[in-house]
Amino acid sequence: MARTSGSTASETGPKVAQAALRLFAQYGYAAVSMRQIAQDVGVQAGALYNYVPDKQTLLFGLLRDHMTDLLAARKLCIQSDDPGQALLTFVTFHIDFHLARPEAVFLSYMELRNLTAENFAVIEGLRKSYERELEAIIAAGCDQGYFDVRDAKIAAFAVIGMLKELQTWYRAEGRLDAKEIHALYWEMIAKMVGMARSA
Repeated sequence: MARTSGSTASETGPKVAQAALRLFAQYGYAAVSMRQIAQDVGVQAGALYNYVPDKQTLLFGLLRDHMTDLLAARKLCIQSDDPGQALLTFVTFHIDFHLARPEAVFLSYMELRNLTAENFAVIEGLRKSYERELEAIIAAGCDQGYFDVRDAKIAAFAVIGMLKELQTWYRAEGRLDAKEIHALYWEMIAKMVGMARSA
C-alpha cells in the first residue's frame, strides 16, 4: 500500500505509534507484524522503517512514553505534608490517569516480558521511581502515627497491586462509575495501611 498522499514524517510517526498501541493491545505484541502496522497506518511495509527500526523499538517507546507521561503528570499534582491527604491524592491520581489510558496500561503490565533485558531495565527503573514515591508517603505516615503497617515497601507493593487490578475488570459502562470507584478504593486502601480515624 502506498504512502497516504500528503502525509509527512511528523504526521506518520505518531500514527505508527498509535497503530502499534492499538494492535498490540488487541492482539498481543507477538502476534502483530510490522506489515500489519504499516497496513493500518497506510504506508508500504518497507516505508515503515523510515519511522522506526524494528518492532522492539516500537514497544519500548510506547512503554517508556507511558511511564514518562505518568511521572510528568504526577509532578503537577499538589503535594501535601499531611500523609492522609498525600495518599488520597496519589490514589485518586493513579485511578484517573490509568482509567483514561486502558490500552497503554494493558501494554505496560502485559508486554514487559517482551522487552529486551536492556529495555526492561529502563522501564523498571521508571516504575520503581513511581513506586518509591508511594512508599515514601506510607513511611512518612507511619513515622507520624497516621498509618500502621510493619513494612512501608511491602504496603506500597500491595497498594499498587490493588490499583493495577482495577484495569483488568473496570468497564466504563459497568455498574460503578469513576466516582464510586474512587470512594471504594480509598476506603479499602485506608484500611490496608491502618489509617488512624483521626487522620
